[in-house]
Amino acid sequence: MMNVLLILVLLVLVVMNAAAFVLMGIDKRRAKQGAWRIPEKTLFLVTALFGGLGGTLGMFMLRHKTKHWYFRLGFPALLIVQVVLLGLGAAALL
Repeated sequence: MMNVLLILVLLVLVVMNAAAFVLMGIDKRRAKQGAWRIPEKTLFLVTALFGGLGGTLGMFMLRHKTKHWYFRLGFPALLIVQVVLLGLGAAALL
């Protein structure tokens, strides 16, 4: 049971972080093209749903949304909260 839970948590982390990174890249490309954009609330939602690392890396590596203070502070803050929650969850299972 513990192995299934671990695999599920890792799967969610990989999927959500990949989604957050990819969405930042898509939105950056669309911004350059003047095309329809991904709503900011969608970027925040995916990042808040355990995509903190992908969202933060996407923001800084792609230099996207770095001028907005709420992204510059919010994404890393969400990442920190997620790391703490995962650490607490891991400690509770030990």
